Amino acid sequence: MDAGGKQDTQLPFVLQMKRPRMTRVEIEFQGDKAIQIYDGSKGWKFRPFLGRRDVEPYSADDLQAASMEPDLDGFLVDYAAIGTQVTLEGVEKVEGRDAYKLKLTMKSGQVRHLWVDAEYFLDVKVEGTPKRMDGKMRPVEVYYRDYRSVNGLMVPYVLETTVQGVKKSHRMIIESVVVNPKLDGSLFTQLKP
Repeated sequence: MDAGGKQDTQLPFVLQMKRPRMTRVEIEFQGDKAIQIYDGSKGWKFRPFLGRRDVEPYSADDLQAASMEPDLDGFLVDYAAIGTQVTLEGVEKVEGRDAYKLKLTMKSGQVRHLWVDAEYFLDVKVEGTPKRMDGKMRPVEVYYRDYRSVNGLMVPYVLETTVQGVKKSHRMIIESVVVNPKLDGSLFTQLKP
């Protein structure tokens, strides 16, 4: 519960990812299901919660945000091969621990920052895609916490997103992770109305 006594909203979701850069998100709310699909270059969304019963293509802003998200392997795996330049900008504290602050310059010229724990070498914070609120763009940060091993892969089970100037954060808690499931490519194709 928050300080005002209101119950936090919980939205069960399923996220599926497949190389190269394909994602599918399904969110359940009040007996309905929203779906967002990104095939690596185009995206579609179906958002019945907002009274939208038609499949909509991603907007230019949606496509830009999706293109800035890391691939399934994250920002650093094979970074040089995908055209990303990485520069160490120093060491900063992130939640009381030393972390390397890395500047990532993508092939497109877009710049993001990533903080990697100096002892465990796990991502602990990433600069998110800025959000437009109150007529101006606000910086976004995503914190990665509660890492657990899944088939030898370290996975953060808590992701918390903060937006500068907004008191309440968005917290995503992962219940289970499946590594290398068989995913049919049709899951990532254009939604049908």
